[in-house]
Amino acid sequence: MKLLKMATLLSLCSSLMMTGTSVMAAEAKLDGISVEELAKKAKEEGKVESVGMPDTWANWVGTWTDLKEKNGIEHKDTDMSSAEELAIFEKEGKKATKDIGDVGQSYGPLAKEKGLTLPYKPSTWDSIPEWAKDEEGHWVVGYYGTISFMVNKDKVKEVPKTWDDLLKGKYKVTIGDVSTATQAQNAVLSAALAKGGDETNIKPGLEIFAKLQEQGRLDLGDSSLQRLEAGEIEVAIMWDFNALNYRDQVTKSNKNAQYEVLIPADGAIQSGYATVINKNAPHPYAAAMAREYILSDQGQINLAKGYAKPIRSDVKLPEDIAKKLLPEEQYKKARPIKDYKAWEKTANTMGEVWQEEVLSN
Repeated sequence: MKLLKMATLLSLCSSLMMTGTSVMAAEAKLDGISVEELAKKAKEEGKVESVGMPDTWANWVGTWTDLKEKNGIEHKDTDMSSAEELAIFEKEGKKATKDIGDVGQSYGPLAKEKGLTLPYKPSTWDSIPEWAKDEEGHWVVGYYGTISFMVNKDKVKEVPKTWDDLLKGKYKVTIGDVSTATQAQNAVLSAALAKGGDETNIKPGLEIFAKLQEQGRLDLGDSSLQRLEAGEIEVAIMWDFNALNYRDQVTKSNKNAQYEVLIPADGAIQSGYATVINKNAPHPYAAAMAREYILSDQGQINLAKGYAKPIRSDVKLPEDIAKKLLPEEQYKKARPIKDYKAWEKTANTMGEVWQEEVLSN
């Protein structure tokens, strides 16, 4: 009998060791935890693995550096699109290797619906707008951006100011992967908005890109820093915080480079990015601590350093950082997504529609 009990105990211990990450995630008590206790547990874990939160995007490096220095949390990221982030959470399940992701706002409710998230409300919860958070804390927007044009003035003599202007040039227009990337999908929505469309009707936007495809001027590659530095991109459509960041980085390595960033004068969408904590996170406390810091005053300032608009309006930005952003007058025709449920439905079919109405031309 004693031998049987011992065998059972050893079997249980072995099982717990094999499924240690899922047990830790299941036992994580994030509801009502104090910031002090969270910081202690996060430091014990000592590591956080993110997806879609690379150093160069919205100055994530500032937050990861702070978390390491202040909380002893090491960091590693695997860059991927919003759709790919949810896919890896779902695929790995209880054998998860990733803790936290940064997804386009429309993917936040989807992650919750799929049962992929672990809720956590940061201490700054009350200062976050209602539209920018799930009521239970399954997803929380940290910052938002506006679709912009990034123009290589060395190759484009007539800088496009509107969506119609794009059709008049001979240069190539880079948009990225519309089937999976939130940035590219919002580019299509922005073009639709300029021509009278909305979250339920993106056909006017698809028509613009279909014409570019017919002209042989559509570049489906990524708007990466490497491609920009190599001079491969003529006009890129991306979030303003990415465009401004890349412009400055390219200029650092090549002082003669000339890039102009502007918001299309006839229509642009503003949308947020939200953190989602993996339900099966191997380091759940470190992931929650990352969200806590992202929504803190300094975390919000870090994002602004990366040219992103912080979600908390009560955070005063240092003057030198505020000056790095585009003038407010450029945002006259920019607006946030008004109907996220409708947009989520549209975005979910974007890949198929894009293939049929744009790439098949």
